[in-house]
Amino acid sequence: MEKRKIGSLAVTLVGIGCNNFGGRIDEKRTEEVVDAALDAGINFFDTADMYADGKSEELLGRYLGSRRREVLIATKFGQELEGQGKGARPEYVRKACAASLRRLKTDYIDLYQQHLPDPDVPIEETLGALDELVKAGKVREIGCSNFSVQQIREAEAASVARGGSARYVSVQNQYSLLHREPEEGVLAECERAGIAFLPFFPLMSGLLTGKYRKGRPPPEGTRIAKFDRYNKLLTDENLDKVEALADFAESRDHTLLELAFSWLLAHSVVSSVIAGATSGGQVRHNAGAAGWKLTADDLEEIDSLLRAGAGTTTSKR
Repeated sequence: MEKRKIGSLAVTLVGIGCNNFGGRIDEKRTEEVVDAALDAGINFFDTADMYADGKSEELLGRYLGSRRREVLIATKFGQELEGQGKGARPEYVRKACAASLRRLKTDYIDLYQQHLPDPDVPIEETLGALDELVKAGKVREIGCSNFSVQQIREAEAASVARGGSARYVSVQNQYSLLHREPEEGVLAECERAGIAFLPFFPLMSGLLTGKYRKGRPPPEGTRIAKFDRYNKLLTDENLDKVEALADFAESRDHTLLELAFSWLLAHSVVSSVIAGATSGGQVRHNAGAAGWKLTADDLEEIDSLLRAGAGTTTSKR
Protein backbone atom coordinates (compact mmCIF):
# COMPACT_ATOMS: atom_id res chain seq x y z
CA MET A 1 0.00 0.00 0.00
CA GLU A 2 1.21 3.50 -0.83
CA LYS A 3 2.63 5.52 2.06
CA ARG A 4 2.87 9.18 3.02
CA LYS A 5 4.95 10.92 5.67
CA ILE A 6 4.13 12.13 9.17
CA GLY A 7 7.40 13.72 10.17
CA SER A 8 9.93 10.90 9.89
CA LEU A 9 7.23 8.21 9.81
CA ALA A 10 6.00 6.59 6.59
CA VAL A 11 2.37 5.57 7.15
CA THR A 12 0.01 3.67 4.88
CA LEU A 13 -2.76 5.66 3.20
CA VAL A 14 -5.29 3.72 5.26
CA GLY A 15 -4.89 3.38 9.01
CA ILE A 16 -6.85 1.55 11.69
CA GLY A 17 -8.73 3.51 14.32
CA CYS A 18 -8.68 1.46 17.51
CA ASN A 19 -11.46 3.18 19.45
CA ASN A 20 -13.68 0.08 19.05
CA PHE A 21 -11.15 -2.26 20.68
CA GLY A 22 -12.38 -3.54 24.03
CA GLY A 23 -15.57 -1.51 23.70
CA ARG A 24 -17.84 -2.10 20.70
CA ILE A 25 -15.94 -5.27 19.85
CA ASP A 26 -14.65 -8.00 22.13
CA GLU A 27 -11.17 -9.46 22.38
CA LYS A 28 -11.66 -12.12 19.69
CA ARG A 29 -12.98 -9.58 17.17
CA THR A 30 -10.18 -7.15 18.07
CA GLU A 31 -7.60 -9.82 17.27
CA GLU A 32 -9.39 -10.44 13.95
CA VAL A 33 -9.19 -6.74 13.04
CA VAL A 34 -5.50 -6.47 13.95
CA ASP A 35 -4.61 -9.60 11.96
CA ALA A 36 -6.65 -8.45 8.94
CA ALA A 37 -4.95 -5.05 8.97
CA LEU A 38 -1.50 -6.60 8.95
CA ASP A 39 -2.50 -9.03 6.21
CA ALA A 40 -3.79 -6.09 4.13
CA GLY A 41 -0.47 -4.27 4.44
CA ILE A 42 -1.73 -1.56 6.82
CA ASN A 43 1.05 -0.36 9.12
CA PHE A 44 -0.65 2.46 11.06
CA PHE A 45 -2.73 1.96 14.22
CA ASP A 46 -4.26 4.92 16.03
CA THR A 47 -5.51 4.58 19.60
CA ALA A 48 -5.75 6.66 22.80
CA ASP A 49 -5.26 5.97 26.48
CA MET A 50 -8.93 6.69 27.23
CA TYR A 51 -10.42 4.39 24.59
CA ALA A 52 -12.30 1.69 26.52
CA ASP A 53 -10.61 2.99 29.68
CA GLY A 54 -7.18 1.81 28.57
CA LYS A 55 -8.27 -1.54 27.20
CA SER A 56 -7.81 -0.50 23.57
CA GLU A 57 -4.09 0.04 24.17
CA GLU A 58 -3.83 -3.21 26.12
CA LEU A 59 -5.45 -5.28 23.39
CA LEU A 60 -3.47 -3.61 20.61
CA GLY A 61 -0.22 -4.37 22.43
CA ARG A 62 -1.30 -7.95 23.10
CA TYR A 63 -2.36 -8.80 19.56
CA LEU A 64 0.55 -7.09 17.83
CA GLY A 65 2.92 -9.08 20.02
CA SER A 66 6.19 -9.82 18.25
CA ARG A 67 4.98 -7.93 15.16
CA ARG A 68 5.10 -4.60 16.99
CA ARG A 69 8.17 -3.34 15.09
CA GLU A 70 6.44 -3.95 11.76
CA VAL A 71 3.92 -1.19 12.51
CA LEU A 72 3.58 2.40 13.65
CA ILE A 73 1.52 3.06 16.77
CA ALA A 74 -0.11 6.41 17.44
CA THR A 75 -1.74 7.04 20.79
CA LYS A 76 -3.01 10.07 22.68
CA PHE A 77 -3.03 11.62 26.14
CA GLY A 78 -4.98 14.40 27.79
CA GLN A 79 -8.61 13.33 27.99
CA GLU A 80 -9.72 12.08 31.37
CA LEU A 81 -8.91 8.48 32.21
CA GLU A 82 -10.33 7.26 35.50
CA GLY A 83 -7.60 6.44 37.98
CA GLN A 84 -4.93 8.18 35.92
CA GLY A 85 -5.99 11.81 35.45
CA LYS A 86 -6.16 14.24 32.56
CA GLY A 87 -4.59 17.33 31.05
CA ALA A 88 -1.26 18.42 29.60
CA ARG A 89 0.87 19.46 32.56
CA PRO A 90 4.44 18.13 32.22
CA GLU A 91 4.17 15.77 35.18
CA TYR A 92 0.97 14.30 33.76
CA VAL A 93 2.42 13.95 30.26
CA ARG A 94 5.25 11.86 31.67
CA LYS A 95 2.86 9.78 33.79
CA ALA A 96 0.45 9.18 30.90
CA CYS A 97 3.25 8.17 28.54
CA ALA A 98 4.65 5.65 31.02
CA ALA A 99 1.17 4.15 31.48
CA SER A 100 0.58 3.91 27.71
CA LEU A 101 3.93 2.22 27.20
CA ARG A 102 2.98 -0.39 29.81
CA ARG A 103 -0.44 -1.04 28.30
CA LEU A 104 0.95 -1.23 24.76
CA LYS A 105 3.77 -3.56 25.87
CA THR A 106 6.34 -1.49 24.02
CA ASP A 107 9.30 0.73 24.87
CA TYR A 108 8.45 3.50 22.41
CA ILE A 109 5.46 5.23 20.83
CA ASP A 110 5.78 6.24 17.19
CA LEU A 111 3.36 9.19 17.31
CA TYR A 112 2.30 10.63 20.68
CA GLN A 113 -0.57 13.06 20.36
CA GLN A 114 -2.07 15.67 22.67
CA HIS A 115 -5.73 14.65 22.48
CA LEU A 116 -7.14 18.14 22.98
CA PRO A 117 -5.89 21.58 24.00
CA ASP A 118 -5.48 22.30 27.70
CA PRO A 119 -6.31 25.97 28.36
CA ASP A 120 -4.81 25.76 31.85
CA VAL A 121 -1.29 24.82 30.70
CA PRO A 122 1.02 26.97 28.54
CA ILE A 123 1.78 25.03 25.38
CA GLU A 124 5.52 25.53 25.84
CA GLU A 125 5.36 23.51 29.09
CA THR A 126 3.62 20.60 27.38
CA LEU A 127 6.06 20.71 24.48
CA GLY A 128 8.97 20.72 26.92
CA ALA A 129 7.77 17.48 28.49
CA LEU A 130 7.16 15.91 25.08
CA ASP A 131 10.62 16.97 23.93
CA GLU A 132 12.09 15.16 26.95
CA LEU A 133 10.23 11.99 25.94
CA VAL A 134 11.57 12.26 22.38
CA LYS A 135 15.11 12.78 23.61
CA ALA A 136 14.73 9.79 25.94
CA GLY A 137 13.70 7.59 23.00
CA LYS A 138 10.24 6.89 24.43
CA VAL A 139 8.49 8.81 21.64
CA ARG A 140 9.53 9.22 17.99
CA GLU A 141 7.21 12.02 16.85
CA ILE A 142 4.56 14.19 18.49
CA GLY A 143 1.21 15.47 17.24
CA CYS A 144 -1.98 17.12 18.40
CA SER A 145 -5.72 16.67 17.96
CA ASN A 146 -8.75 18.97 18.00
CA PHE A 147 -6.49 22.04 17.62
CA SER A 148 -7.62 25.27 15.95
CA VAL A 149 -5.51 27.34 13.54
CA GLN A 150 -4.49 29.67 16.37
CA GLN A 151 -3.52 26.79 18.63
CA ILE A 152 -1.45 25.19 15.86
CA ARG A 153 0.36 28.49 15.34
CA GLU A 154 0.99 28.94 19.05
CA ALA A 155 2.46 25.44 19.30
CA GLU A 156 4.67 26.02 16.27
CA ALA A 157 5.91 29.34 17.65
CA ALA A 158 6.64 27.75 21.04
CA SER A 159 8.71 25.00 19.41
CA VAL A 160 10.73 27.57 17.47
CA ALA A 161 11.23 29.65 20.62
CA ARG A 162 12.56 26.58 22.41
CA GLY A 163 15.37 26.39 19.89
CA GLY A 164 14.39 23.52 17.67
CA SER A 165 12.80 21.18 20.19
CA ALA A 166 10.28 18.57 19.14
CA ARG A 167 7.32 20.05 17.26
CA TYR A 168 3.89 18.79 16.40
CA VAL A 169 4.19 17.05 13.04
CA SER A 170 0.51 16.12 12.76
CA VAL A 171 -2.95 17.45 13.49
CA GLN A 172 -5.86 15.02 13.90
CA ASN A 173 -9.26 16.71 13.53
CA GLN A 174 -12.65 15.63 12.25
CA TYR A 175 -12.91 15.83 8.46
CA SER A 176 -15.06 14.13 5.85
CA LEU A 177 -17.25 14.82 2.85
CA LEU A 178 -19.98 15.76 5.34
CA HIS A 179 -17.85 17.72 7.80
CA ARG A 180 -15.52 20.21 6.12
CA GLU A 181 -14.62 22.56 8.94
CA PRO A 182 -10.83 22.04 8.50
CA GLU A 183 -11.12 23.81 5.15
CA GLU A 184 -11.78 27.02 7.09
CA GLY A 185 -8.09 27.36 7.89
CA VAL A 186 -6.62 24.28 9.51
CA LEU A 187 -5.73 22.49 6.26
CA ALA A 188 -4.05 25.60 4.86
CA GLU A 189 -2.11 26.10 8.09
CA CYS A 190 -0.93 22.49 8.00
CA GLU A 191 0.24 22.91 4.40
CA ARG A 192 2.03 26.16 5.24
CA ALA A 193 3.81 24.64 8.23
CA GLY A 194 4.55 21.24 6.68
CA ILE A 195 2.33 19.43 9.17
CA ALA A 196 0.49 16.23 8.27
CA PHE A 197 -3.28 16.16 8.64
CA LEU A 198 -5.10 13.07 9.93
CA PRO A 199 -8.90 13.06 9.55
CA PHE A 200 -10.97 11.27 12.17
CA PHE A 201 -14.57 10.17 11.61
CA PRO A 202 -13.77 9.98 7.85
CA LEU A 203 -16.91 7.92 7.29
CA MET A 204 -19.11 10.14 9.46
CA SER A 205 -19.88 7.31 11.90
CA GLY A 206 -20.84 5.03 9.00
CA LEU A 207 -23.02 7.50 7.10
CA LEU A 208 -20.54 7.41 4.20
CA THR A 209 -20.31 3.61 3.97
CA GLY A 210 -23.50 3.21 1.94
CA LYS A 211 -25.35 1.42 4.76
CA TYR A 212 -27.70 4.33 5.36
CA ARG A 213 -29.93 5.45 2.50
CA LYS A 214 -32.92 7.71 2.28
CA GLY A 215 -36.28 6.03 2.82
CA ARG A 216 -34.75 2.97 4.46
CA PRO A 217 -34.54 2.24 8.21
CA PRO A 218 -30.99 2.09 9.58
CA PRO A 219 -29.66 -1.46 9.81
CA GLU A 220 -30.23 -3.09 13.19
CA GLY A 221 -27.29 -3.16 15.56
CA THR A 222 -25.46 -0.21 13.99
CA ARG A 223 -24.36 2.77 16.07
CA ILE A 224 -26.70 5.09 14.24
CA ALA A 225 -29.64 2.78 14.97
CA LYS A 226 -28.76 2.31 18.64
CA PHE A 227 -27.51 5.65 19.94
CA ASP A 228 -29.05 9.12 19.87
CA ARG A 229 -25.59 10.67 19.57
CA TYR A 230 -25.29 9.10 16.12
CA ASN A 231 -28.96 8.85 15.17
CA LYS A 232 -29.16 12.64 14.92
CA LEU A 233 -26.87 12.43 11.89
CA LEU A 234 -29.76 11.00 9.86
CA THR A 235 -31.09 14.41 8.83
CA ASP A 236 -32.82 14.95 5.49
CA GLU A 237 -29.92 17.20 4.48
CA ASN A 238 -27.28 14.56 5.21
CA LEU A 239 -29.27 11.80 3.55
CA ASP A 240 -29.80 13.95 0.46
CA LYS A 241 -26.05 14.46 0.28
CA VAL A 242 -25.42 10.73 0.72
CA GLU A 243 -27.78 9.95 -2.17
CA ALA A 244 -26.05 12.50 -4.43
CA LEU A 245 -22.58 11.23 -3.51
CA ALA A 246 -23.58 7.58 -3.93
CA ASP A 247 -25.03 8.33 -7.37
CA PHE A 248 -21.81 10.12 -8.32
CA ALA A 249 -19.66 7.17 -7.22
CA GLU A 250 -21.88 4.52 -8.79
CA SER A 251 -21.95 6.37 -12.11
CA ARG A 252 -18.18 5.88 -12.20
CA ASP A 253 -18.26 2.21 -11.10
CA HIS A 254 -17.12 2.99 -7.55
CA THR A 255 -18.74 2.78 -4.14
CA LEU A 256 -19.58 5.55 -1.69
CA LEU A 257 -16.95 4.08 0.65
CA GLU A 258 -14.29 4.40 -2.04
CA LEU A 259 -15.35 7.98 -2.67
CA ALA A 260 -15.12 8.87 1.04
CA PHE A 261 -11.53 7.58 1.30
CA SER A 262 -10.29 8.78 -2.06
CA TRP A 263 -11.75 12.27 -1.68
CA LEU A 264 -9.82 12.77 1.57
CA LEU A 265 -6.62 11.43 0.02
CA ALA A 266 -7.01 13.81 -2.92
CA HIS A 267 -5.79 16.42 -0.43
CA SER A 268 -2.01 16.05 -0.35
CA VAL A 269 -1.80 17.29 3.24
CA VAL A 270 -3.79 14.21 4.38
CA SER A 271 -1.27 11.50 5.27
CA SER A 272 -3.57 8.64 6.24
CA VAL A 273 -7.29 8.03 6.58
CA ILE A 274 -7.91 6.47 9.98
CA ALA A 275 -11.08 4.40 10.04
CA GLY A 276 -12.41 2.10 12.72
CA ALA A 277 -13.45 -1.45 11.90
CA THR A 278 -15.44 -4.10 13.71
CA SER A 279 -14.48 -7.08 11.53
CA GLY A 280 -11.78 -8.34 9.23
CA GLY A 281 -14.12 -7.82 6.29
CA GLN A 282 -14.47 -4.13 7.08
CA VAL A 283 -10.69 -3.83 7.26
CA ARG A 284 -10.32 -5.39 3.82
CA HIS A 285 -12.96 -3.10 2.33
CA ASN A 286 -11.29 -0.04 3.86
CA ALA A 287 -7.85 -1.12 2.68
CA GLY A 288 -9.12 -1.41 -0.88
CA ALA A 289 -10.99 1.90 -0.85
CA ALA A 290 -8.11 4.29 -1.34
CA GLY A 291 -7.17 3.62 -4.95
CA TRP A 292 -9.50 5.95 -6.85
CA LYS A 293 -7.53 8.92 -8.19
CA LEU A 294 -10.04 11.75 -8.39
CA THR A 295 -9.46 14.40 -11.04
CA ALA A 296 -9.83 18.16 -10.62
CA ASP A 297 -13.11 17.92 -12.53
CA ASP A 298 -14.31 15.19 -10.17
CA LEU A 299 -13.52 17.34 -7.14
CA GLU A 300 -15.30 20.34 -8.63
CA GLU A 301 -18.39 18.26 -9.35
CA ILE A 302 -18.39 16.85 -5.83
CA ASP A 303 -18.18 20.37 -4.43
CA SER A 304 -21.16 21.41 -6.53
CA LEU A 305 -23.16 18.47 -5.18
CA LEU A 306 -22.45 19.50 -1.59
CA ARG A 307 -22.35 23.27 -1.89
CA ALA A 308 -25.99 23.87 -0.98
CA GLY A 309 -25.73 21.98 2.32
CA ALA A 310 -24.82 23.37 5.73
CA GLY A 311 -22.30 21.90 8.19
CA THR A 312 -22.95 19.05 10.54
CA THR A 313 -22.30 18.52 14.22
CA THR A 314 -18.70 18.74 15.41
CA SER A 315 -17.44 15.83 17.49
CA LYS A 316 -14.34 15.23 19.54
CA ARG A 317 -12.86 11.77 19.63
